[in-house]
Amino acid sequence: QKDDSQRLLESFNSDEKEHTILKNKAEPYTSKEEMVLEESESPLNSNVTAFALKAKVIYPINQKFRPLADGSSNPSLHENPKQAVLPNQVMETSTSGSLGSLSQGDKEDCSSSTTIHSTTSDDRFQARAFLKVTSFPEVLMCESFDVKLCLCSLILKDLMLLDTELRKEKHVMFIQVLKIYLTDFYHKKKINDDLFKKILLIQENDFEELQKQLDSRLQNTEMSGAHNSEYQTLEDLERKEREYSEHVIDNMEAFWKQTDKAQQAFLDQSKCSSAKATKIRMDLTEKMIAVESLLSESQDLQAMDIQERLFNWELMVKMIDSLKSYIPEECKCRLNIVSNILDHLTVKNNLSVRQKEELLTDLHKAFWEQLAHFSNECIQQSKDLILKRLECRAKKREVFKHRQKAEQGSLLSKTFHNKDVHDFLKAYHELLEKHRQAQWDLEEEDDCESTEAVAELYKELYSQASHALADLVTELFLQTLPVVTSLSVRECELLKEEWQENLVPQLEKWETHRQRRWKLFQEQLLQEKELWIKEYALSAVMQKHLSEKQEKIIQGVVSRLGCLSDESVNYILQKHRLLVCSVLRRLTLRRVGMAALARMRLSRKKSLLQELREQHTLQKGSSLCQDEDQWQLQNAV
Repeated sequence: QKDDSQRLLESFNSDEKEHTILKNKAEPYTSKEEMVLEESESPLNSNVTAFALKAKVIYPINQKFRPLADGSSNPSLHENPKQAVLPNQVMETSTSGSLGSLSQGDKEDCSSSTTIHSTTSDDRFQARAFLKVTSFPEVLMCESFDVKLCLCSLILKDLMLLDTELRKEKHVMFIQVLKIYLTDFYHKKKINDDLFKKILLIQENDFEELQKQLDSRLQNTEMSGAHNSEYQTLEDLERKEREYSEHVIDNMEAFWKQTDKAQQAFLDQSKCSSAKATKIRMDLTEKMIAVESLLSESQDLQAMDIQERLFNWELMVKMIDSLKSYIPEECKCRLNIVSNILDHLTVKNNLSVRQKEELLTDLHKAFWEQLAHFSNECIQQSKDLILKRLECRAKKREVFKHRQKAEQGSLLSKTFHNKDVHDFLKAYHELLEKHRQAQWDLEEEDDCESTEAVAELYKELYSQASHALADLVTELFLQTLPVVTSLSVRECELLKEEWQENLVPQLEKWETHRQRRWKLFQEQLLQEKELWIKEYALSAVMQKHLSEKQEKIIQGVVSRLGCLSDESVNYILQKHRLLVCSVLRRLTLRRVGMAALARMRLSRKKSLLQELREQHTLQKGSSLCQDEDQWQLQNAV
C-alpha cells in the first residue's frame, strides 16, 4: 500500500470547496454551472476538485484509483498533473478566497488556467449578482469576490448623491436670485405685492414640477430590471448609469429653458425697456455663471475626495481580509507538521499506515469543524456589530439633517438686495459646503471605527480558534497517541514539544510573506492612484480645450451674422458660456462614473493579475539560484 498522507490534506481543501459551492447554491442569480465555472477559473483550483464537482462524485479518502467519466481509471489522477514547481520557489496562495485553502497542493502554480477565459465567462461575470450596499460597513460582510464590485457601486452612489445635491443647490440659488430682483422691482413700485407673489409662486411651482418629473423618471430607472431588491448586477449598474445621465441631461435642458421662460415672464410683467431688459438678462446670466463656477469647483474637490475614499476603503477591506486568512493558514501549518511527525512514526514502525491515516482523518475533520465554526462566528458577529453601528449612524444623520435644514432656512429667510447677490451666493454655498463636509467627516469616522471594531472582533475570534486548534493537537499527542502506539507519555510530550518548535518558524515565515503581500498591495494601490490623478488632470485639460473651441465656434457664427448689436452679441456669448459650463460639469461626473464602471468590469482580471504579480515578486525575492530558462518561464507566467 502506498503511503500518501498528503492526499488527506488535499481532500481537506476539496471538502472546503464543496462546502462553499453548497452554501452559494442558495445565492440569487447564481446558477450551479456558474459556480463551477468560477471554481474552474480560479488559478488556485485543483483539477481533481473541478472534475469531482462536475461529475457530482464524492470519493472516499483512501481510494487510490479514481474512475473517469468513461468508466476507466487512472492511477495518476489523484496526483496533481500541474507544472512541476521550480527549484527554490516559494508558492503563496491568495487570501482573497472565502477562508483560503488548507491544502498544500493548492500552493502549486496553476497559471495555465488564468489564460482560459472565454467570452461566455466574461458575460457571466457581467451578469453575476452581488449584494446591494448603501454604506461601507456593509461591505465588510460581503464575500471577498464581491468586495471590489460593492465598493465601486458605493462610489457611483456617492457621485449620484453629489450630483443631486449640487443640482438642488443650483435651483435654489436661481430662485433666490430671481427673488432678489423681484424684491428690488417691488420696492421701486414697478410691480405690486400680488404680482410679486404670483410670479414667484409660479416659478417655484414650475421648478418643483421639473424636479418631480426627474424623480419619477429616476425611480422608473431604479425599478426596471430589479428582480431582487437585495442584489444587483454589473449590467444593471451600467444601464442605470447610462439612463441616469440621459435623464439628468434632459432635466438640465428643461431647467435652462425654464429659467429663460421665468426671466421673460418677469420682464414682461415689469414692463421694462429693451435696454433695461437686456441688462437684467446679462446680470442674471452673469450670476448663474458664478453659480456654475462655484458648483464646478466644489464638484471637482468632492469627486477627488470620493476617489480618495475608494483607496482608503480598499486598504481597510484588505486588512480585514488578511485577518480572515489567519486561521486557515494556521490550520494548514498545524496539519502539515502533525502529518510530518506521524510520517516519521510510521517509518519507525510505531504507527501503521492505516492508523496514521485514521488519526489524520479525525484531526482533519475536527479542524474543519473548528474552521467552519470560526467562519460562521465571524459572519454572524460582524453582521450584528455592523447593524448596530448602522442604526447609530442613521440616528446621527437625522440629527444632522434637522440642524442643517434649520440653518439653511434661517439664511434663506434673510432679505438681500441687488448689490448683495454675490455675498448671498457665497454665503449659501459655503453653508452647504460646511454641511457636506460635516456629513462626510461623520461617515469617514464611522467607517474607520466600524473597521477597527470588526478587526478587534476577528482578533478575538482568532485567538479563541487558535487555542481550540492547539487543544485538538494536544489531545492527539497526549491522549490518543499513547493509546494507539507503544510510546510512553513522556515520548508523546516530546513529540508535542517538537510540533510546537516546528510550528513557530512556519507561522513566522507565513507572517513575513503576508507583510510582503501587504506592501505589494499598497504599492499597487499607489500606482492606481497616480494613474487616476494623471487621467483627471488630462480630462481637465481636454475640457478646457473643448470650452475654448466652443467659444471660438460661437464667436465665428455671431461675427458672420453681422447684424446684431454689441449687447446682443455679448449676451449670446455669455449665455453660451453658461450652458457649456453646465454641460461640462455634468460630463465630468459622467467620466468619473464611467471610470468606476470600467474598474468593476476589470476587477476580476486585475485580481488575477495582482495574484500573479505577488507570486512572481515573492518567488524572485526568495529564490537564490535559478537558471535563465526558469526565470524566463516565470516572467512568461
